[in-house]
Amino acid sequence: MNAPTAAAHLLPQIQLRDVPQALIDALQARFGAQCSLAQAVREQHGRDEGSLQAPPPSAVVFAESTQDVADAVKLASQYEVPVIPYGAGSSLEGHLLAVQGGISIDVSRMNRVLSINADDLTVTVQPGITRKQLNEAIKDTGLFFPIDPGADASIGGMCATRASGTNAVRYGTMRENVLALEVVTASGEIIRTGTRAKKSSAGYDLTRLMVGSEGTLGVITEVTVRLYPLPEAVSAAICSFPSIEAAVRTTIQIIQLGVPIARVELIDRHSVRMVNAHSKLNLRDEPMLLMEFHGSPASVKEQAETVQDIASEFGGNAFEWASTPEERTRLWTARHNAYFAAVQSRPGCKAISTDTCVPISRLADCLLESVDEAEASGLPYFLVGHVGDGNFHFGYLLDPNIPEERVTAEALNHKLVARALSMGGTCTGEHGVGVHKMGFLLDEAGAGAVDMMRAIKRALDPKNILNPGKIFAL
Repeated sequence: MNAPTAAAHLLPQIQLRDVPQALIDALQARFGAQCSLAQAVREQHGRDEGSLQAPPPSAVVFAESTQDVADAVKLASQYEVPVIPYGAGSSLEGHLLAVQGGISIDVSRMNRVLSINADDLTVTVQPGITRKQLNEAIKDTGLFFPIDPGADASIGGMCATRASGTNAVRYGTMRENVLALEVVTASGEIIRTGTRAKKSSAGYDLTRLMVGSEGTLGVITEVTVRLYPLPEAVSAAICSFPSIEAAVRTTIQIIQLGVPIARVELIDRHSVRMVNAHSKLNLRDEPMLLMEFHGSPASVKEQAETVQDIASEFGGNAFEWASTPEERTRLWTARHNAYFAAVQSRPGCKAISTDTCVPISRLADCLLESVDEAEASGLPYFLVGHVGDGNFHFGYLLDPNIPEERVTAEALNHKLVARALSMGGTCTGEHGVGVHKMGFLLDEAGAGAVDMMRAIKRALDPKNILNPGKIFAL
């Protein structure tokens, strides 16, 4: 296994394309107040939650319909100007950066539920609806949408990055839960992929091609996803461990024994301290697992007892239960706020977040070696993970005014990715490639596979206007 080839500590190569005044005039004529040239609006749409920066887009179009998106893309295509889809702005890998200039198409106003098919366990929505808005809209049906990346991301953005999150160990990722899409192509044509049927063998799987394409092959304007019955019983628990290894070994045993646990999250001691300070909690100052069980009251009880027995074999202690919705919400809110708790623990810092995923059998080896490297670096960090499916995140906290700290953080990230790939894993379990992981993709997939991706991109987007400069360089 060779070391990653990407100079990932560098900012993206900025190659701005000219945005003619004629295009700006045409956008303003077509969209009126829906087209903004305001500096503050443009800057908002030219950054995400990651640490990389680039100049903002030249304009922002607030689309309110599929036809709005199609018209904006047609105009951009006419002038060969890039378009960057924008949902909630919660991505981490530079997906929203206008590294080649262009216009941002904001779909956040396209946030309606179009149809609920409760008997078929599906719902069709516009891309700008967030996961929390979706679950609020369907709560009276007895169903829910389980994909939970932590941030209140838009469904369209979650499709684009093939997101997953805390529930993936039981319910899968966006890859398994998206049935059909409506997409605006690079020429402004509106196409549909997939159906509401549970399965199909009709032609190429264009839905899977679009899911995870990060806006580089089309702009998603409609999504049909699977829903699931709300579990009859839900119980959450936390358990502290004497070491990260003990917590990880417990997780591996849970998965290998086939316990149908819904969530199992690792939080290291650094994260526990940060979360305690941020969320005013009193969690034990030790590595811990935060778990959730879904099912009938009897099955939930059986799962919990099995997990408690396994945890005790590895020194797990202080099992605490949260059975009421309020208690569970408090715990999961604290977990989801771990990133913000960490950033606030070092005022003015930026976080470089890793996103490797490895086969569950190699999880302990990969994690423990990476922890040793992070400790030896002296750089502040935190560690959280959806360890039930082998996915975990280091967050390296760096002072943006100290270039050496960024170099250290990126070197740690390089070593971690190389280790994960050597163990049969991936450079990104759920955040996507974006700008930051372009070189890592080449290491993971190989030149031949990346060339095939380029061929698809050129065929579907010959003018290279759809979120260019992401995933790979043309």
